[in-house]
Amino acid sequence: MTAGSQVDIAIVGGGLVGASLACALAPLIRQRGLSVAVIEAAAIPDPNVTSWQPSFDARSSAIAQGSAERFRAMGVWQSMAEQAAAILRIHVSEKGRLGVTRLTAAELDQPALGYVLPNAWMGRVLHRRLAELPLEWHCPASVEAIVPEAQGYRLTLSDGCTLQAGLTVLADGGRSGLKEQLGIGSDSASYDQVALIANVETSHPHDGVAFERFTREGPIALLPLPGQQMALIWTHPVGREKARMALSDGDFLAELQQAFGDRIGRFRRVGSRHAYPLTLVTAREAIRPGLAVLGNAAHSLHPVAGQGFNLALRGVTDLVAALEQSLANGDPLGSMLTLRDFEARRIVDRHQVIRFSDGLVRLFGIDSGLLSHARAAGLVGLNLFGPLRRGLARRAMGLER
Repeated sequence: MTAGSQVDIAIVGGGLVGASLACALAPLIRQRGLSVAVIEAAAIPDPNVTSWQPSFDARSSAIAQGSAERFRAMGVWQSMAEQAAAILRIHVSEKGRLGVTRLTAAELDQPALGYVLPNAWMGRVLHRRLAELPLEWHCPASVEAIVPEAQGYRLTLSDGCTLQAGLTVLADGGRSGLKEQLGIGSDSASYDQVALIANVETSHPHDGVAFERFTREGPIALLPLPGQQMALIWTHPVGREKARMALSDGDFLAELQQAFGDRIGRFRRVGSRHAYPLTLVTAREAIRPGLAVLGNAAHSLHPVAGQGFNLALRGVTDLVAALEQSLANGDPLGSMLTLRDFEARRIVDRHQVIRFSDGLVRLFGIDSGLLSHARAAGLVGLNLFGPLRRGLARRAMGLER
């Protein structure tokens, strides 16, 4: 590895979004000789050496059917599917109201509405794929300085290397200081909510059903995992989560049972609990000459609709499509012509998903008797009106845009 090198693309962040982008670029790397560097701050275990032992406490993500197809196109879905739990049905309800909406994979003629996978397993599969590519890999390393130049950016890394990149992609999450270093601001709106996340075990098989239950405190989501385990995302008003974080496992499960009901029997076990504040964050700039922003660095959503990572993965696909067009036209990868093409592909999808997830949270967060009846009627109507329900489902699955 040289102290200084020139690359076509530098990807800052080797997590799920950055690694997905690098995998999606594989055809361009091999067919067009594209040079790509990936910079990741956290040390990553060798994916070909460490044996995989699923943990009850492993954090997971829900990916839509469309995202699974994108992973299939990258050549990694077959391996990912080994640890995937299929979502065959979705059950949406509001506590204390009769309205219910049910969505099924069968009515959409799809093998699944989506899948739930351990984040660590997705990362392992993606990094195993990256190990097969001729990438310039900097790990563990962070970007200490990023400076715009005439033909891209110069990146100074903590491992002593310097990169000259025609296109730099920020995919390093929502807590990176690089956006601020570049003067890219973000708009944020707190939901005054905290997500309490844990894995639970149920007495009844979940049969591939994902539940979204709206309560006066906030939504409760339960996503299927292998066996009789489910991933819990329980939304609380800020401050109220502290008491539940301090409860014994038995008392916590009793309160969850009371809030959710007995649709899947009794909650028998809970793993370690984690709490995260929920805020809608959107970067004010997604592109600049020689720069693109992806994933949580570009937008952080409420988890109510499970769209955050799926939105980011569609961004990966659109960026690669814009780069392919740029190469075909002979344009520089970091030119504004290329990046405006990318942004044009993203803007409608991003706006619609943010508006939908944000609106859903705010609609069900209003405590009004009249509105509660209207919501219940809406859920009943949505369940009865098949074409509308199926259309919304296909959009959420990433099959229509």
